[in-house]
Amino acid sequence: MKTFGGIDEKYAGYDQASVLLQPILYDGTSTWGKGADKGFGQFLIAAENMELFDIETGYEVYKKGIHILPELSEQRSPEHLYRSTYELAQRLIRTGKFVTFFGGEHSISIGIIRAYQEAYPGISILQLDAHTDLRPEYLGSRYNHACALHEASQAGNLVQVGIRSMDVSEQPYLNKGKVFFAEQMAGNTDWIERSLDLLGDTVYITLDLDVFDPAVMPATGTPEPGGMDWNTMISYLQQVFSRRKVMGFDIVELAPIPGLVYPEFLVAKLYYKMLTYKFINHGQ
Repeated sequence: MKTFGGIDEKYAGYDQASVLLQPILYDGTSTWGKGADKGFGQFLIAAENMELFDIETGYEVYKKGIHILPELSEQRSPEHLYRSTYELAQRLIRTGKFVTFFGGEHSISIGIIRAYQEAYPGISILQLDAHTDLRPEYLGSRYNHACALHEASQAGNLVQVGIRSMDVSEQPYLNKGKVFFAEQMAGNTDWIERSLDLLGDTVYITLDLDVFDPAVMPATGTPEPGGMDWNTMISYLQQVFSRRKVMGFDIVELAPIPGLVYPEFLVAKLYYKMLTYKFINHGQ
């Protein structure tokens, strides 16, 4: 059995695991760099080479149990993917375990977020991303990666962090009071407290890896200059997880570059850090 980080099977079985890891291998609507459907496999290889003791916290979160679920590989259409991810997320939420999702490109998040908004009325959506992703439709579909947060923005509380690219057509849907642009974040930390103040008690995080600067994370389909660095990101996530109850999260848009391993190692470490912050703050 393939396990996350090569952990012993006693920590990786479904019944013992507190964490479910759902891979969704979809890259059907990406419009520039391809390969996000290959990200999960490289992520797992990187995780196998990662040391599982967290120096910052002194914690070994893998002992809470991490179970990898069967891959979802819906390829018929963006509409079929939306329906499949929505229904899958509904089922997984009902397990009572902490559910995490790994893309695939950002369109995988649309149905998942809808399921979380229905299961937890009033939940805030925290989007960490270079792009606003607020188009109501793109290339003939409401379920394109460029539309990833449109439905969420209309249905509830969306806070956007790291934004530095958008189309003019998205302006009517942009709530500027809840957007933290990368240029305004650079060189200061006041945005951290202000963004936390906008989040409710419960939060779902959708993290597009292009939120990072391309110097840190080049392996993504639409890299944008001026993004976040590693230490800023984990410092912020530590605050989010410690001060709000995170109900689930997804990580999307890892498009591996052959021969370049550090991006997927960063993603493996990021995923593990997020679990660490979740369970050291809210252990159940």
